[in-house]
Amino acid sequence: MPQELNTKNIVYQKNTLCYEDYCLLRKSAGWSLFSREQTMMVLTRSICTVTASENGQAVGMGRLTGDGIYLMITDVVVSPAFQKKGIGSKIINMLIEHARKELPVSGKCCIQLISEKGKEPFYEKLGFETIPNDHCGSGMRMMVYVQ
Repeated sequence: MPQELNTKNIVYQKNTLCYEDYCLLRKSAGWSLFSREQTMMVLTRSICTVTASENGQAVGMGRLTGDGIYLMITDVVVSPAFQKKGIGSKIINMLIEHARKELPVSGKCCIQLISEKGKEPFYEKLGFETIPNDHCGSGMRMMVYVQ
């Protein structure tokens, strides 16, 4: 029988995401890594990062990037053993709350993300809309590589 995880021991911290934890969590999701130089650059340029830890070990992360009007939530990862415990939802909600607090009176912003295939229902439960919809066409992307 699997051991039940106690998520009461999870500590959430803003703007403490480090290179090692970033790489560890990306690997846990089966995602590729970027160079150390590029990773350090994006970590310092993030508007906000959230790290979830248990006993000093990172078990989840997320980043908020953008220009203040158009924001993007990226790199949302929860280690497989800690999924379905509300950790990902807490990370997303902390990033959204950070964006909300940065808005001026009468301000607004558009928070976007690209869901991993099959994870759309998770984000829909948190208030995100699938694109295309009545207001937006398909999301698009382009990967750029330097040889």
